[in-house]
This record gives sequence, C-alpha cells and structure tokens, in this order.
Amino acid sequence: MAVNEDLRTPIVSVMGHVDHGKTTLLDRIRGSTVAEGEAGAITQHIGATEVPIDVIVDKCGNPALRDKFMVPGLLFIDTPGHHAFTSLRSRGGALADLAIVIVDINEGFMPQTIESLQILKRFKTPFIVVANKIDRIHGWEPQKNAPFMVSYNKQSERVKSELDRKFYEVVGELYNAGFNSERYDRVTDFQRNIGIVPISAMTGEGIPDILMVLLGLAQRFLEGNLHYDANGPGVGTVLEVKEEKGLGTTIDVILYDGTLKKGDTVIVGSLGKPIQTKVRALLKPRPLTEIKAEEKFKQVAEVTAAVGVKISAPNLEGALAGAPVRVVSLETIDAITAEVKSEIADVQIDTDSVGVTIKADTIGSLEALVNELKKEEIPIRKAHVGDVSNRDIVEVSAIEDPFYKVLIGFNVKVLSDAKGKIQDSDITLFRNDVIYRLIDDYKDWVKEQKELAEKEMSDTIVKPGRFQIMPNCTFRQSKPAVVGVKIIGGMVRTNVDVTTVDGTVVGKVKGIQSRGENISEARVGMEVAIAIEGATVGRQIKEEDFLFVNVPERHAKTLENEIYDSLTADELETLDAFLEIKRKGNPFWGK
Repeated sequence: MAVNEDLRTPIVSVMGHVDHGKTTLLDRIRGSTVAEGEAGAITQHIGATEVPIDVIVDKCGNPALRDKFMVPGLLFIDTPGHHAFTSLRSRGGALADLAIVIVDINEGFMPQTIESLQILKRFKTPFIVVANKIDRIHGWEPQKNAPFMVSYNKQSERVKSELDRKFYEVVGELYNAGFNSERYDRVTDFQRNIGIVPISAMTGEGIPDILMVLLGLAQRFLEGNLHYDANGPGVGTVLEVKEEKGLGTTIDVILYDGTLKKGDTVIVGSLGKPIQTKVRALLKPRPLTEIKAEEKFKQVAEVTAAVGVKISAPNLEGALAGAPVRVVSLETIDAITAEVKSEIADVQIDTDSVGVTIKADTIGSLEALVNELKKEEIPIRKAHVGDVSNRDIVEVSAIEDPFYKVLIGFNVKVLSDAKGKIQDSDITLFRNDVIYRLIDDYKDWVKEQKELAEKEMSDTIVKPGRFQIMPNCTFRQSKPAVVGVKIIGGMVRTNVDVTTVDGTVVGKVKGIQSRGENISEARVGMEVAIAIEGATVGRQIKEEDFLFVNVPERHAKTLENEIYDSLTADELETLDAFLEIKRKGNPFWGK
C-alpha cells in the first residue's frame, strides 16, 4: 500500500504570564465565529481548539487567501500557562510547531513571559509576540473584531502616540531577552525579527492579524515538518492524567502523527515499566451546539493527527504527563516499549553523587529545570516527576551537607503523608511555578546561609589584630599592666592572648577602655587603654613595642581556608604578617 502523505494541522502553543489574556484570546478565537452563526466550524478537542483554514480566511475577510495556504488550519493548545509547552515533546524536541507569547502591553514583561522566551529559545521554536489589552489605553476607541491597522488608523494622534510608546517598551524588553523585533506589518524576515501583533482579546481587534501571521509562519518555515502518514500507527504525547466520573483514570493526549482507533494496543510512558493497554474508548468534547447534552464527551471510532483526544483504557494510573503514547502491533511492541522506557529513563537518572533533589510536574518541566540548574552549575542528586512524597523526605533527611538537604519542586504538591514529616524535619523546601524564580530562591538561600555561617564562625573565632604601645602611656606597670595603644591592623578583643613579633606569648587582654568606657573590642585606627594580665612593662613588654593577637592554630586554618574572602584588607594584611611570624620555625603551621 502506498503511503498517503499529507500536511497535518500545525500545533500552536499559547504562552505567557498569568492574567495577561491567554484564555480570553483563545475564547475570542473559539467563540467569535460561533457568535456569527458558524457553530461547529471550529472544533473543540481535548486540550486544544482546531480552527480550519476556511474559518481563518473568512475572519481575514479575503476569500482569495484560500488558495495561498496549503495547511488545513491551526490547532491551538489551550492548557493554561507554559505547562503544555514543556510537557508536549516530540522525539526529544518541543511538540508545538509555533507559539504565541502573550504580554499585557500596559504591564510589560513578567516572570512567566521571560521564562516562556527562554523555553522557546532553547527549542528554537518560531513564535510571535501578542501585545494584548490595547483597549485599556486611555482614550482608545474600540473597533470590534477589526484588523489592527484598521483600528489603529481610527484612533486619535495622542492615543496612537501612547500605543507606540508602550509598544517600543515591549521591543526593548525583547531586545534585553536576546531578540530583535518589530511590529508584524513592518517585518520582512521573520527568521531574523520577531513579529509583534498589538491586539485586544476583549474586543477582537487584531485577531485576524494573529491568524494571518501564524499561517504565514507555518507556510514559510514548517511545511517540510508537517508531513505525516494518516494511515500509520498513532504517535502522541500525554497532556494530562485525569480522573473522570464513570471512566476512572483517563489520559488527555495530543496525537501528532498517524491514526489512533478504538481497540488499538498502546504503550504509554510511566515512572516504572511502560504501560501496555488497550483503548477502550476515544472521547472528544461535544460541540458547542450540543452543550445541553448530558454527557460531556462523545465517543469516536478513530482520530487522525493533529488532534487532542481523551483515551479511556485500563491501568492508566501510573501514566505520566509529557510521556509518549504509541500505537503498537505484535511486531513492534518490544522495540517501541524499549524506546518509550529509554525516553523516560533519560530524565530520571541520578545525575551526581551529591546535590539537590528536584521534583517537577511533567517530563518537559523536569528537563527544563535540570537544564537551568546545570547552567548555574548546581549539582543534582535526583530528578523525578511527581509530587513530593514521604520517600523523598526520608531520602533527603539522610543528606549531611546542609546546602543539599533541600527539595526543589516545580509546579508540584506535597502529598498528605509527607506534610507532617517535612514540618518535623530539617529539610528546606522550595516550590514555585516559575523555574528561574525557584533557582533564584535557592541561590539566595545558599548565599544567606553561607553569610550566617560565616558570621557565626566570625563571632566565635579569634580574629587577627596588631597594635603598638604608645610612648609615655604606661598607666600601670603590672598585675595587670595597663598601657595606651594604637590599633594598626585588624581588631583586638578581650580575653585573647597577645604575642611579641618573635612569637612569644606575653599575656592576656583582660580589659579595653575608650574614653573611660569599658568596650569588648577595638578596631583599626582606635587609640585605647588595654589591661594585659601576665605582662610587666619594662620586662616582657615596653613602650613602642608592636604586639599581635595570638590566633590559635585551628582558628588560623579556618581564617585562611574558609573565611579568607570575608576579611577586610587590614585584617588580611595583619593575618599574613602573623602567619609569617609563626611559619618561620614551622612552615606548615596553620595549614
């Protein structure tokens, strides 16, 4: 049988910061044609919305465009956030062919905007930026569902100027993120410049422009990647694992190649051994026209890529978001099972003998987190998909290094059996739904802990100090000797031993006074009176002598090896001079 090749629908992922309008945009693409009496033309899939080419051409208001494009339409992935993008993978790359990064033109870039751009850069995915909420610009006159330029030309000069100002702030932020960009109608080469489409998801202004630019990108850059075998075995990715009333555990899948039929045997990736199961039912959402139907889904006999579909089958409890789904035959079952197992195993290896433990909600998220941690040279001991469990707490509790006694969780929950355990443990837990925020939080915490440890060490350690007895400043000759001194390096505290320049210990500092007040320490530049017990002026010490604080050997080792970088310039100079004295007779002293 000859292979029947055709172009599948390009898959478009919508990304961006929460509240910047992702859902409103998709609702506008989905719903505006329904309002025009075209219900059913736009097909709702599991986790996705399919917009056929005829609808797009109609919305753009130019029937002649129909013959210009070869792709059958666009399939928008409508899972919230960038979760969908990181979980949907195709043969190790991103499954989405194109992406929209939506940003509120009035608020500018937010953490998830930047994270979305980093993901797209890593996967080299063509994308456009949608600058939403132009209707919020003061004085804007909405032109419902109009192309952007039609609407823009009807605005006052003041409003145009304000929009242009905000628009070029977005251009500047994209430049800072490493991208050249311009308004979509001024871009001649979409490979060198990112097109920005100003829109209002609320009024529909600019929506035709988005669809046109996406179709143009698909036509120009993707045609070679969109060929698929409609008669071949289905290949897809798990979007979500869900419990459905009356169905048990189901998986929402984006099928991106071939055909999937009721009764097919499929291999699904899981944390353990890949799941082999038989498709009991294929389910799609009921069309909007059938909204009154009691059942949420209708059964279909088969589906062909690209499509979102819910699979009902036995034993799906261990299925993993982001894992592959493959239709198999008796001949291919062993080879494909091994392939699926290998793909999951790639992101669950113990990467280092020591390091942090990380958990993420999907394989794609885990890969993204691993990638960013490695860039920061943060070692990873274990990387797994799933919520934080009791077992994780037990394993991490056994780690001795306090900087690695941590759990870093992206978009995960703490399971009930682990909640009490983590509160009673000395583990530090970091959780966030923005990857670089997680990493910044961990790095800030490490820095803070190191500073605290250094301060604690610094408070208990004998610091270097050097001082000179001033002439005509002997206030008491002995028991204890009280002399006026000038601190010329480091610091002098009470209860430290003092030594001469030849290394002889001559007594202990019993008190320090400044202007008649008792103080616990004197720092460089200060002139103070010091009581030295055990020394007699004229015997062990005399006026104009230079004396050092006698730093114990183990303290000297800590100062030189652990907190050297935190010492001031005069402390370093004093320590070096003191070590030179001590190492004259023993070169290994304090090492």
